[in-house]
Amino acid sequence: MKVILLEDIKGVGKKDQVINANDGYARNFLFPKKLAVPADKGNMANLESKKSSEQHKKELEKQAAIKDAKKMEEITLTLQVKSGDNGRIFGSVTSKEIADSLEEQYKIKVDKKKVMLQEPIKTLGTFNIQIKLYDGVIANLKVVIK
Repeated sequence: MKVILLEDIKGVGKKDQVINANDGYARNFLFPKKLAVPADKGNMANLESKKSSEQHKKELEKQAAIKDAKKMEEITLTLQVKSGDNGRIFGSVTSKEIADSLEEQYKIKVDKKKVMLQEPIKTLGTFNIQIKLYDGVIANLKVVIK
């Protein structure tokens, strides 16, 4: 019997996957526990529409990320910090500070985990920093530390 899984089941399959299950297993275990539904025309149509809407949502998110990446390529983020005589700053500039000031100055919201810094910035100057906005979409941001 073909069934559509409603949840991940270890050793059986993943959510929204169509599998062949034994009739007894499906009727006595999967259906009563609401882990699966029969793979009839109506349920298959619901599954297809759900997958297409998820695909459309992902495409919209990717387009928004590309738009933000183009915007980031054109801007220069400026951070004011206290520094010593030799150009070294007191403390360091972290990815959280970069994400916060980017949202504050340009209204672009970025998660601090997406800012790809090898190590915190500890000197004055201009830096090119990569920000991963979406899978396959990476923006280069110019950051000036004064």
